[in-house]
Amino acid sequence: MARPPKPALPLRQGVAASAVFCPPGAWPTTTAFLNERLPRVDDWAERVARGDVVDDEGRAVPDAPYRGNRRLYYWRHLDTEPEVPFEARIVFQDEHLLVADKPHFLPVTPSGLYARQTLMARLRDATGLVDLNPVHRLDRETAGLVVFNLRREARDAYHRLFRDRAVEKVYEAIAPLGAGPWPRTVRHRLAEPPGENFMQMQVVAGEPNAETWIDLVEPLHGPHEGLARYELRPRTGLRHQLRVQMNALGLPLLGDRIYPVLQPHENPPSFEAPLQLVARALSFTDPITGQARHFERAALTIAHR
Repeated sequence: MARPPKPALPLRQGVAASAVFCPPGAWPTTTAFLNERLPRVDDWAERVARGDVVDDEGRAVPDAPYRGNRRLYYWRHLDTEPEVPFEARIVFQDEHLLVADKPHFLPVTPSGLYARQTLMARLRDATGLVDLNPVHRLDRETAGLVVFNLRREARDAYHRLFRDRAVEKVYEAIAPLGAGPWPRTVRHRLAEPPGENFMQMQVVAGEPNAETWIDLVEPLHGPHEGLARYELRPRTGLRHQLRVQMNALGLPLLGDRIYPVLQPHENPPSFEAPLQLVARALSFTDPITGQARHFERAALTIAHR
């Protein structure tokens, strides 16, 4: 049997309602069930008392005797969520797509410490578009262009563009001045290591699975002597690919807290010295309209917040 569609509950500060299914069971109350099923949330009693847990009709659920075979809904909220003090900018919007210029430090979607302080939540809150969803990702530390789909029924067509590598991506980065030759295409095999250093992708032996075209745009002068601006065009899309491959050339990106040395996690995070990497341009043929799409943002400039 097909699952019934999720009810259209309102956004709260751009965050959509999350669902939890209540199976048959012997929990004494709704709150007791939620405390056991979702123990990472430590304020279920307060949420229920405020009316922040609702049923399919959006009605507040009281802390009554437990009743199974239904779904309950709540809005993800983190009291310790860091406030990201930089704004995104919408650079394009039509009936199919929205393209935003994401600042450094802002995650694209909720994860870990972030729920409302994400690009998706901020754009949903600003536009009221409940079905707004990204069709690709950027690292939290990376700035630049992110494409969102507005229509649920067309989402997979846009996802396929990125899965099938049918999108031309252009990045800019600031790193130490390298001897070249330029331009050059670099190929490596990247893998996620086991253990505690899983954040750091590694270059390993074997058939290459990561490829990037890199060119030196210009050496920098004055206070930035010894650094250079690079253009990077990835032909594959592995996690941290550009950061790992530039580091493998002995040219770690300015502001990188993962490569070559993994820095301690900051909580609350510092917003100083952002990673000098931006997704500057995207080009593709729209799978719905057949149009040639090209989006571009301003060039990267060295920033110290």
